[in-house]
Amino acid sequence: MTSPLNQAIGKVPPNGNPLVAHRYGADPYALVFGDRVYLYMTNDALEYDGNGVVKENTYSSINKIAVISSSDLVNWTDHGEIAVAGQEGAAKWATQSWAPAAVHKVIGGKDKFFLYFANNASGIGVLSGDSPLGPWTDPIGEALILRSTPGVEDVTWLFDPAVLVDDDGKGYIYFGGGVPEGQFAEPGTARVMKLGDDMISVEGTAEVIPAPFMFEDAGIHKREGVYYYTYCSNFYDRERPEGSPPAGEIAYMTSSSPMGPWTYHKTILKNPGHFFGVSGNNHHAIFQYHDEWYIAYHAQTLSKAEGIANGYRSTHLGRLSHKEDGSIQNIEADYKGVQQIGCFNPYHRVLAATMGWSAGVKTEFMASAGKRLVTDIDNGDWIGLSGVDFGSTGAGAFSASVICLEGGGNIELHLDDPAGVLVGELSVPAANGPEKVMEFKTEVSGAEGVHDLYLVFKGTTGTGLFKLESWQFME
Repeated sequence: MTSPLNQAIGKVPPNGNPLVAHRYGADPYALVFGDRVYLYMTNDALEYDGNGVVKENTYSSINKIAVISSSDLVNWTDHGEIAVAGQEGAAKWATQSWAPAAVHKVIGGKDKFFLYFANNASGIGVLSGDSPLGPWTDPIGEALILRSTPGVEDVTWLFDPAVLVDDDGKGYIYFGGGVPEGQFAEPGTARVMKLGDDMISVEGTAEVIPAPFMFEDAGIHKREGVYYYTYCSNFYDRERPEGSPPAGEIAYMTSSSPMGPWTYHKTILKNPGHFFGVSGNNHHAIFQYHDEWYIAYHAQTLSKAEGIANGYRSTHLGRLSHKEDGSIQNIEADYKGVQQIGCFNPYHRVLAATMGWSAGVKTEFMASAGKRLVTDIDNGDWIGLSGVDFGSTGAGAFSASVICLEGGGNIELHLDDPAGVLVGELSVPAANGPEKVMEFKTEVSGAEGVHDLYLVFKGTTGTGLFKLESWQFME
């Protein structure tokens, strides 16, 4: 008798959205480096009341930034969290880390990476590192932008940064938000400011971006000499003049200069409630990858599927198209997501926290292994990978690095469905001694060509089976 398989929740095959189903992530910002897209996200985490019931997300305890990356835009590797604010974080002066922005610049012949974040709505900080994954340090020991910064004294919310490094190497930071009393149509709270060559200082005075019905969520991208400033409109519920952005939508302005002047055009992405039946704030990032343009945005689809849509958000991807005249076409948010770019190679070592889809599992960083592992593995759980290319010769063996637990169990290898064709089965023994990473191997037969791959975990229900660190097929 086969044991029942657990069901995917939120991200269901073959859909690409939300990007991951084992964790939340809001306010996405994209960094393309090498052959990967890195997405940095506000680390939404469940909050509970005194009775253990999930309550509305207050954002007040969020002091980490979550990071995922992909080379094909469907299978995503979970890199865990960056400890940003608080006593455990790099920026000990800060209390929160919201709405990150990340950028790469070559300085002194070396690749440098900068991660900007909002310390609630009171200021913007910056961390620096030597890779997209850090390690991250606080280079200035204080906020980069505060109310004492020239030109921002009357900005309601000092948050939601976006950063552009122009073709000449000059950096610019876009930020701000909020609606002063009675100023819904022209809040005047969006700003752009020059960054110093070191990317950790600002120059001159912040300039106002006259964004109609501005609320929050700065975005910036450049295409064919045109600068596109994008933002989320406010929720003012009275009648608006014709041509104004509707409530809670992503709108855009353009300029021939990174500092403006700016011309308003229209909105391009409706509120998540229009597409997914659960409304909330609207936050986005636009980026280019392999000559195509994409928009990352968040919605409460995963938490809705879990029955707890109380402000816990998940990142999604969609295609973005510019017309011949440079205008941006309207975007349809959906569960389908974007097309996979290239096949997944199973013959390289794969970090186990790389998933197209999943059911039941979580991930956590294991200091003893120095990596992020797939954990909470129970009988009937599984992870799936999209578009795996086994080649014409096919796979002959499969190996996995695991940490054995008291339960032990099996990893079944299925094609195209968690209950699809079985091409191999790896036995993982129960633990015998202290936790350590061990390698196990098994023969594989029938894995040829391109298929979705499912690693299905079997064992005794209610016991910890094992933790999965990495895996690989051999031809």
